[in-house]
Amino acid sequence: MHLDWLLNPAAAYGVVAIGMVMCLVLFVSLKGDLRACERRSKKKLEAMETDWNAKIQRLDERWEELSQISGLLVPPTPPRSGLNLTKRSQALQMFRRGETPQDIAAALSIPSNEVELLVKVQALTL
Repeated sequence: MHLDWLLNPAAAYGVVAIGMVMCLVLFVSLKGDLRACERRSKKKLEAMETDWNAKIQRLDERWEELSQISGLLVPPTPPRSGLNLTKRSQALQMFRRGETPQDIAAALSIPSNEVELLVKVQALTL
């Protein structure tokens, strides 16, 4: 019969051998593909590292430049409040005597909104 070759032990070993050779070929080609992929990844990583290092260098240079400039700048003095303790107590005394916030502000040379705020705070605490 024509299927007798399947029962032959040499044919079975031949089929197993061919299968093993095919597995070996696939394994070797896969290893080659993985190496090529790794080389491409390394090249991309090196390019990215070079780019990032250049950017970091530029940022460091800019930081140094700004640090030198900021050393030359003088911080502005904080605005002084027009209402010190003496003026505050005077404003409250004048308000208790019945003067308006606008009159108090004019007499003490302070903004009227500060006098109004002081009066409101005083009213809340009482």
